[in-house]
Amino acid sequence: METPPQLTMGRLFSSWQADVPALLVVVLLGGLYGWGVLRLRQRGEAWPVARTAAFALLGLGTLVVATMSALAVYDRVLFWPAAVQNILLDLIAPLGLALGDPLRLALRALPERGAARAQGALTGRLVRLLTFPLVSTALVLATELTIYFTPYFETALADNWLHQLMYLHLLLAGSLFVLPVLTREEALPAWCTHPVRAGLVFVDGIIDAVPGIVVMTHGTLIAGAWYLSHSPSWAPDVQHDQQLGGGAMVSIAELVALPFLLAILVQWARTERAETVALDRRLDSELEVVRATPAEASTGTATGAETGTSTEGPDLVRPWWETENSEVAHRIRGQR
Repeated sequence: METPPQLTMGRLFSSWQADVPALLVVVLLGGLYGWGVLRLRQRGEAWPVARTAAFALLGLGTLVVATMSALAVYDRVLFWPAAVQNILLDLIAPLGLALGDPLRLALRALPERGAARAQGALTGRLVRLLTFPLVSTALVLATELTIYFTPYFETALADNWLHQLMYLHLLLAGSLFVLPVLTREEALPAWCTHPVRAGLVFVDGIIDAVPGIVVMTHGTLIAGAWYLSHSPSWAPDVQHDQQLGGGAMVSIAELVALPFLLAILVQWARTERAETVALDRRLDSELEVVRATPAEASTGTATGAETGTSTEGPDLVRPWWETENSEVAHRIRGQR
């Protein structure tokens, strides 16, 4: 393996290398997402530009940076670029992809039969199990700890295909938690309301910092044999390099928790606003019925007097909004 030149601030931004498998994944995901957006536009339906930008820039852009930038150029001679690379794939890229809401886009863009199959897959037992919040959080934590505290990581450094599999493993593990939490589709149990999701994100932010803290304070070198034998003369001490990597992992994990939580709060506010608008519309329609009821009742009474029959009955004694215990009834009573 050829040793790259000394890492400087300039090379950190200018060093790039092609990664064909990662590039194929980026093209595939981008192509499918773009197809979905175009299909909606052909049907005259809009798709938010902000969601497309989040998917392309934060999601796919992070995949490119993690697998083809200086982080990938130097990840086999320095530990900290590999640590940053892994946390980008595990946390940042899934967040960007989820903000694009690809699940909802797929269900809207697919033909009816395909959408039904996709919906069935999303609600299947296996997917429900893997995306259950406690399970998906545990999978993310287990993935990070398995990579750094088993031979997995060191073996992946020597085997390019296993390295690619590790990239995919990190991306999928992170996506299992983030995608269901941020999608507008019902991909989580009914009890996972927006307040609960906000709490889960807060707890997940704390848990995501655990691997970085362990790496930073761990006395034994991670993939020590590899980095000791491949460390260039210009590189810092391997133990110090590992501490830098652990510190970067903690910093990124805590930074990503804030936009993640903000996304949940914005989604919560929009849902509440939409529910309020829907309730107001329903209330308006109910009020129209209420206003029409007295006129109809008086007409019915007059008709009954003329024909010698009585139209009074239990249903006319007390209107429904005075006896029904519903939110609409409460609001009508409050306005009368």
